[in-house]
Amino acid sequence: MAVAWLVTTGAVVATPATPVWSLLPQPAKATPAVSGATKITDGALIAVRGADRQQVQAIAEQFVQRVADTQGLHLRMASTSDAHPAITFDVNASAEVTGDTGYRLTINDDGILVTARTPRGAFYGSVTLWQLLTPAGWTHGAPVEVAHGVIDDYPRFAWRALLLDSGRHYQSVADIKKLIDWMSLNKLNVLLWHVTEDQGWRLEIPKYPELTKIGACRKAVGLDSELTGSADLPYCGFYTQAEARDIVRYAAERYVDVVPEIDLPGHSQAAIAAYPWLGVTGKRPEVWTDWGVSPWLLKPNEKTLQFVDDVLDDVMRLFPSRYISIGGDEADKQQWNASPEVRAQMHTLGLKNMDELQGWFMNQVAAHLIEHGRTPVGWDDELVAGATLPASQVVMSWHGDHNEQVALAAIKQGHDVVMTPQESLYFDHYQSDLPDDWPGPPPAATLRQAYDTVVIPNGASAAEAQHIIGVQAGLWAEQMPTFAHDQHAIFPRVAALSELGWSPAGTRDWHDFLQRLPAELARYRALGIHYADNAFAPTFQVAAASHGALRVELSNQAEFGTIRYTTDGSEPTAQSTAYAQPLTLPGNTTLRAATFAEDGFELAAPRSQVLDETTLLSRDSSELATCSKQPASRLEGSTPTQGSRPVYSVDIGNACWLWPQASLGGVKQVVITAERIAWRFGDEAKDAVVRRKISAAGELEIHADSCTGPLLASLPLDGVAQAKGQVRLDAKVGTPAGAGVHTLCVFATGDPRDGQWALGRVMFSK
Repeated sequence: MAVAWLVTTGAVVATPATPVWSLLPQPAKATPAVSGATKITDGALIAVRGADRQQVQAIAEQFVQRVADTQGLHLRMASTSDAHPAITFDVNASAEVTGDTGYRLTINDDGILVTARTPRGAFYGSVTLWQLLTPAGWTHGAPVEVAHGVIDDYPRFAWRALLLDSGRHYQSVADIKKLIDWMSLNKLNVLLWHVTEDQGWRLEIPKYPELTKIGACRKAVGLDSELTGSADLPYCGFYTQAEARDIVRYAAERYVDVVPEIDLPGHSQAAIAAYPWLGVTGKRPEVWTDWGVSPWLLKPNEKTLQFVDDVLDDVMRLFPSRYISIGGDEADKQQWNASPEVRAQMHTLGLKNMDELQGWFMNQVAAHLIEHGRTPVGWDDELVAGATLPASQVVMSWHGDHNEQVALAAIKQGHDVVMTPQESLYFDHYQSDLPDDWPGPPPAATLRQAYDTVVIPNGASAAEAQHIIGVQAGLWAEQMPTFAHDQHAIFPRVAALSELGWSPAGTRDWHDFLQRLPAELARYRALGIHYADNAFAPTFQVAAASHGALRVELSNQAEFGTIRYTTDGSEPTAQSTAYAQPLTLPGNTTLRAATFAEDGFELAAPRSQVLDETTLLSRDSSELATCSKQPASRLEGSTPTQGSRPVYSVDIGNACWLWPQASLGGVKQVVITAERIAWRFGDEAKDAVVRRKISAAGELEIHADSCTGPLLASLPLDGVAQAKGQVRLDAKVGTPAGAGVHTLCVFATGDPRDGQWALGRVMFSK
């Protein structure tokens, strides 16, 4: 018989419902009973018993608050006199669970029991219980029936991490705390906090005050001026030692370990701007305003090593984590190679090249950490270069290409490895080719790609596989100036990361994951998380049909959910017509479509496609190919006086786009929207493509068949080169030989390093 817990009398009443569990990440073992369910209603009692009572009480109180804030049920902590609690948390060091992080959740006629050996296990049990109280289709404030059964659960990997880059763009302490909350509810347990960069030193070090007095501010170039309010106001921000301690304490209460990253010897231009003697040239650079790889490396000598030791001593006082990251990535050695002093030091040490000198330097830094009982963590770049790392160093492997060969080399050398391949787990990468996707570097890292990440490198033996200690996603913040953008980038891809890190390999299944995801998205929404819906957003493939009509195919990236549509301009709902086959629609129609889960939950907000005589004659830059055939970056434009901020697909350094198979019959006019974006792309300058310009400011040109084919239109930029924001240009179109279907090449003349032109839309008319 199932049990219903009633707030007013505590009476037991039979209820027949047995809902399906919808949990994410998938538990190690979940065994629903054949029948029976326990109903949890408003006012249900929660008891705490066993060891570590104070910590477990805090976990239970967090759980009560979480349920109230999201589900709407108001549960109560039981007193010692309450005999029949609905939910019990029991911590016992000899409990029959797997490991100190594991838990058992038992649901039966006696109520719900969360058993663990430690408070950490009880916390993860509370997260699963919260998910049980927010099943698919749950209603705010309504009683919840939880199917009887047993869940035995524990994590696959010890390191389940998100990297947060606070160097490029600063996040407030309040926002970081929100992120820690949300991470913990996805059973992530490591925040790798990247607090030093070329673009900003973000951590207070009292012995070296210039690090934050000078190194925490940069000129407000490009869109940074919108954040500061003026190009004359610098972009600044750092965390005091008190704030860092507060973040560490807050994270610990949610069983998240904050691992700081002080990146060495590269990504150090802000430190050298503060103390020029840290650099090779003796000159003081500005705090960098570009993105990419800076050539300003720390000088690899004893004075610099003393500075690094002093900084790390402060870092170790602030961060109790066993792990400290020292970076070691993307060290451009042009200044080292140009320095007679550094070359002489390399020869004195008996080293063959500058990569070995970097290895020597990093080994000195790692030794200081090891001497103080800490474990150094660093990127895999040194292994790529052939350098030797301390045996105890943990390697974060971000070079996932070539079948994870770098990670495989690291584990064969005996290193513990964290898998964080940029190809699928760099969450700053954009998620789709949708015109409304947010900015980010290429290539796209889709939800499916994140879920399918290879965690154990191919070719690893069972023993070597034990050196893979976890997975990590990267949130690099060059193009992520706001916390809203952070949320869009992280969620829901973090759900895929969660399952990679927690669930046994044998339980993971993409299609099952999709079935469980709508309930998780509903939880995100209840938590106030503004997640991306790109994986489920309808896309429109439009082609010509007979008699002036248009044929439209609808689909979405995940191939999941039901796409429903309207043609009268109204918002699609769960009751709107379901898409089943390509549509043939007349011109002057506005087609709107949204995607819904089986229970009616809206998976993706409505998207619109206007169908008229111009539909086939216009293209957004996201619908065009780059001339290099390389994936485009998505760059954000300036905020307009009305409407949303534009996002452009751009091959940085090569302002050139292709429109294959454009139908030009009868076209007479073209309109182009475009914007000139400040050049801040660092080392990409060396690959910039410069095209001969005719006018002083250059022009946009359209050619038929190839980029050197017949010129169809030239749109001079003289009048708009200094304009702020998007501009609109128009011109007459020359008729190409054999007017009809042609490949079009659109490019900007001039040097993109003087200002990168970004194409918004190309629109032809007859």
